[in-house]
Amino acid sequence: MRKFLILMIALVATLGVTASTASAETGVTPTSVTIGGTFPLTGPASLYAPIPVAMKAYFSYINARRGPDGKRGVAGRQIIFKYYDDGYNPANTVQLTRKLVEEDKVFAVVGALGTENNLAIRPYMTEKKVPQILNATGANTFGKDYKTYPWTSGWQPDYEFEGTIYGRAIARNSPNAKIAVLYQDDVYGNDLLRGLQLGLGDKASNIAGKESYPANQRDVTSQVVKLRGSGATVFVVLATPGQAIGSLVAAKKIGWNLDVIYVNQVSSTDSFMTTAGKAGAGDLVNKVYTVQYAKDPANPEWDNDDGMKLYKQVMAKYYPNGTATGTVTNGLNLYGFAVAHAFTQLLYKTGKEPTRQALMNALRNWNEANPFLLPGVKQRTSGTDQFIVNCERLQRFTDGVYKKVSAPRCD
Repeated sequence: MRKFLILMIALVATLGVTASTASAETGVTPTSVTIGGTFPLTGPASLYAPIPVAMKAYFSYINARRGPDGKRGVAGRQIIFKYYDDGYNPANTVQLTRKLVEEDKVFAVVGALGTENNLAIRPYMTEKKVPQILNATGANTFGKDYKTYPWTSGWQPDYEFEGTIYGRAIARNSPNAKIAVLYQDDVYGNDLLRGLQLGLGDKASNIAGKESYPANQRDVTSQVVKLRGSGATVFVVLATPGQAIGSLVAAKKIGWNLDVIYVNQVSSTDSFMTTAGKAGAGDLVNKVYTVQYAKDPANPEWDNDDGMKLYKQVMAKYYPNGTATGTVTNGLNLYGFAVAHAFTQLLYKTGKEPTRQALMNALRNWNEANPFLLPGVKQRTSGTDQFIVNCERLQRFTDGVYKKVSAPRCD
């Protein structure tokens, strides 16, 4: 009888462990949470490659330090971050995201980069009910269409809102100037262009020339030459980094006499503008305006800021190659930290036993600061507003650093 009872107890214990394991959420174990994403480590948008490296460095910090509960990681779980190179090709993004979901068994896809890339995987993620969150794109649809795609979210300010800031600034400061626009011919570029036109209002008729380019085209010199022929003195660049840099270099090379240049935020970091200046754009970079919503690691304005101090400490310990090559001043690294921190915040909100649904619930009802964003800029959502970060301030690039032009404007 005693042997029988011992066997029964052992069997119940075994079944209990099995049941507990079987009911656990995909990608979650008692000691880890596995997430992933795709990024253009190569290809026409490869200048964005530092982002996932920085994200992984920040997760390494989270995994090593003790959180508010005294445990390492998040509630004692290590964050495992897997990422693959999609070359900025949506077809590759689909294939690699399937690998993340079906082979790597990720809990969520976090921070995947590219508008068309995220659009390409959105139906699949909806079908599989896997979170596709904090996307590295400001396409309007990721904040607007959350009811149709409940498993997908953006993070950064939407491009249409950004475009309106440029349009209003031009209408106010250069009301009679002719305007030339270079834009990427996809949802990304068209959202920005639509916002620009909305911001210009009745001054939209001042757009004297518009030239688009396909996302996989690296050299935009021919478009810039055509735009110069418009006689415009205001140049608006709505492009990814390589093409944005190339457009400024080409403008300088052909002697285009420009008064003001606006470059969309994702392509206008201090590092990109410094690169453009050294590549041949010269003093044109000192005519560049853009918007920012995150703190700028190249700007001494933030040297005594707690968030910036943390950024530099973590970079030095967990991304030493980046520090050694001077990329600690690259805003893309800080962007990676900000996104990784945002996911960490959300993971804490899922409770002791994280589920995918709990993650989405936390994201859909969110009101929290992020130490890497500008003061007063919060991550905020509600039942009727899913645009997570919606404040930006206008900046001007001057002698290697951006200087504030206006206070943050919120949509």
